[in-house]
Amino acid sequence: MERLVEAVRRKDPDEVRALLEDGADPDTLVAGLPVLCLAVAAYDTPVAEALLDGGADPLRLLPDGSTPLTRAVDGGAYLLSCALATSRIPLPAPARADLLARARRWAEVGAEAELRRITGLTGPVERIRVEDDEIGWWCEQLTLGPVTVRDEHRAILTSMEVRYGIRTPFDELIARALAHPDRDHVVWCDVVLTLGRRLEEETWQWTRDLLNHPDRLHRLLAAEILMSLILGDAVRDRYPFWERGRELVPWAEQEEDPEVLAALLNAMTHDSAPEIEAVGLSHLTHPDPRVRSLVPDALERSEDGRSRARPESLATVLTLAGDGDSGVREAACRWLGHYRGSEPEVGDALVALTHDERQEIRIDAVSGLARRDDPRCGEAEHRIGPRDPDQPFDERLMDVWRCQRRQEDAAGS
Repeated sequence: MERLVEAVRRKDPDEVRALLEDGADPDTLVAGLPVLCLAVAAYDTPVAEALLDGGADPLRLLPDGSTPLTRAVDGGAYLLSCALATSRIPLPAPARADLLARARRWAEVGAEAELRRITGLTGPVERIRVEDDEIGWWCEQLTLGPVTVRDEHRAILTSMEVRYGIRTPFDELIARALAHPDRDHVVWCDVVLTLGRRLEEETWQWTRDLLNHPDRLHRLLAAEILMSLILGDAVRDRYPFWERGRELVPWAEQEEDPEVLAALLNAMTHDSAPEIEAVGLSHLTHPDPRVRSLVPDALERSEDGRSRARPESLATVLTLAGDGDSGVREAACRWLGHYRGSEPEVGDALVALTHDERQEIRIDAVSGLARRDDPRCGEAEHRIGPRDPDQPFDERLMDVWRCQRRQEDAAGS
C-alpha cells in the first residue's frame, strides 16, 4: 500500500492504475484519510480519476464530516469536482443539495472573504496564477495560513446547475463571468460554453443586445458567446446559428476596441457573405495584428471552399503573406495553402513563405505547395528543418509524400 501512496504523491497516474490493477486498495488510508484526499489536496485530476476508476469512494465520510468530493468543491477545484461528482451517477439528493449550497456560498461570498472566514486570519493572502497548459485556461490560487483554495467556485456552481437541471438566469451567468474579467479564466470560459449550449433564439438576442453595452468587457463576452452559439452542438448535429454571422456586421463596423473587434470577426467568419468580406477587407491595415490575421477568413468562399476568389480579395491575402507579424503571415499562409485557384502568384507566395523564420509557417507553406502539386515542394521541404522529436506526428508532412505519389502515378500512366 505504501507504493500506492508514493505513486499518488509523485503524481503518477499510470503507476497508480497499475498498482490498482495489481490489487492495491483504492481507499488506502494515510493519516486517517483515503489517498483520494491527497490527490484532491494537490489538485491532481489525472491521479484522482485513476483512483476513481479503481473504485475509490468520492463520498466516503471523513472524520471531520467532509468527503473527498466536498473537499474538492471547497477547494475550488473545478475539474476535480466534475470528476468526483460524475463518478457516481446519480448522486443522492442530499449530496447534490449540499454540493450546490457549498459552491453557491463560495461563489457569492468570494474566495478571499470565505477563506478569511474559515481561517479567522487577517494577514496577507498569497496569490499565484495557475495555468492549465492542456486546456489553455487559468485560475488564481489563494493561500492563507494552512488553507489553500482556487477561485473556480463560480465555474463549479455553473457546471453543477447544468448537471442537475437548474437553468440559471442569463444575467446571473454574465455577472459570474465578469467577476473574473479575463477571457482565459476558467469561470469566463465555462460561462461562454454554458450559454453557448443554449441554442435558442432568446439567448442569441440577449447576447447580441449585449454588444451595445458601453463596457468593452461586456461586448467581448458577448462576442465570445455568439461565437459559441454559431459553432453549435456538434454532438447533436445542431447548428441553428451557423449562417447568422452576417447579423453581426453592424457591430463590427462600429467596434473600436481591437480585442472585441477580433472576437466579432472570429464569430462572423464562419458565415460567408459580401458584407462580411467588406468588413474584413476594410481592416487590411488595421494596427492590431489580431484583427489583420482574421481578414483572410472573412473573404467570401465558393461552395467547395476556396476554388476562386475575386482579384482584390486574393491581392489582400498576398499582401498579408508579407506582413511583419508572424501570426498574420501564418493566417495568410493557411488560406493560400487551401486555395485552389491556378494563379501563379499563389505558388510564388507559398515558396517565399517556405523561407519564413517560423517553422510552423514553413510547414504550412510546403504543405500548400504539395496540395497544389507544385514541383517546387520537394526542394522546399528541405527548408522545414528538423522537427522536435517529442512532438506528435504532423499530418501536414505527409502532403509532400502524397504529391510525389500523384506525380509518379501520372508519369506511369
